[in-house]
Amino acid sequence: MERAVPHAVPLGQMEVFQALQRLHMTIFSQSVSPCGKFLAAGNNYGQIAIFSLSAALSSEAKEESKKPVVTFQAHDGPVYSMVSTDRHMFSAGDGEVKAWLWAEILKKGCKELWRRQPPYRTSLEVPEINALLLVPKENSLILAGGDCQLHTMDLETGSFTRALRGHTDYIHCLALRERSPEVLSGGEDGAVRLWDLRTAKEVQTIEVYKQEECSRPHNGRWIGCLATDSDWMVCGGGPALTLWHLRSSTPTTIFPLRAPQKHVTFYQDLILSAGQGPCVNQWQLSGELKAQVPGSSPGLLSLSLNQQPAAPECKVLTAAGNSCRVDVFTNLGYRAFSLSF
Repeated sequence: MERAVPHAVPLGQMEVFQALQRLHMTIFSQSVSPCGKFLAAGNNYGQIAIFSLSAALSSEAKEESKKPVVTFQAHDGPVYSMVSTDRHMFSAGDGEVKAWLWAEILKKGCKELWRRQPPYRTSLEVPEINALLLVPKENSLILAGGDCQLHTMDLETGSFTRALRGHTDYIHCLALRERSPEVLSGGEDGAVRLWDLRTAKEVQTIEVYKQEECSRPHNGRWIGCLATDSDWMVCGGGPALTLWHLRSSTPTTIFPLRAPQKHVTFYQDLILSAGQGPCVNQWQLSGELKAQVPGSSPGLLSLSLNQQPAAPECKVLTAAGNSCRVDVFTNLGYRAFSLSF
């Protein structure tokens, strides 16, 4: 496996170095392969590890099955976000996005297919890219992060086609309204902004922290996570995790949770959320807490639902954050085991 280690380090010192790396590791991002049998995880050292879900879930799985099939240095800094299409994986770090072929990733010595840097305002600017979002109908990729803009890339040509401006501080998260060509973005300025991709205009702004029932000034105004389902949005961060009706810009459910949330997703008739603390929270849409399932990390930054129809035997929820482990939930009720860098 390729790892970021100092040159000419004695074996004993290298083992200590790698142990310290694992001790201070944060896993920011995850992405499932198109075949559904592999999971990519990106960490704060710029490494991407590929795990075999099929091997780890096998009845004959050993401890070695829960280690990466391959690990490679993808970026110089943290891998903040990853998404996959039916052929490619895209990873984002400080100032650039890279493309990788899934067919090549499992081979040792994998090389990026290409790298792109959005058109920043100055050549000295290297803002982190916190979020990636695929827009399949457009065959485009949206990038957002530290420069407070949403950049749209045409995946056929590799060129950046537009920049959406409106946020006044850096952007943490993106979500797609699939039935309409609209994208939602949330960030440090405390606003969720809705963009019409046909006109490249901002069409709605929800300043969550200004709603008295959502506001939690001691946590700040930042929006760290959001998800959409038709006319509904759920978002959280500094303000309370809240379900909103988008057409009326109305908060309908405030979820009774003190800890700021970093990731949220709709799943069947539930909302799943995670953030400060080790638990994956399962919510009814009414606001009732159905379950809190503990994992092995002190805090969680990303959840990934593997729902690839090609591999129903690998249908799992994975959760990762402030540790070198990725927790695997074969059903929502308990953690089955952990994968580890």
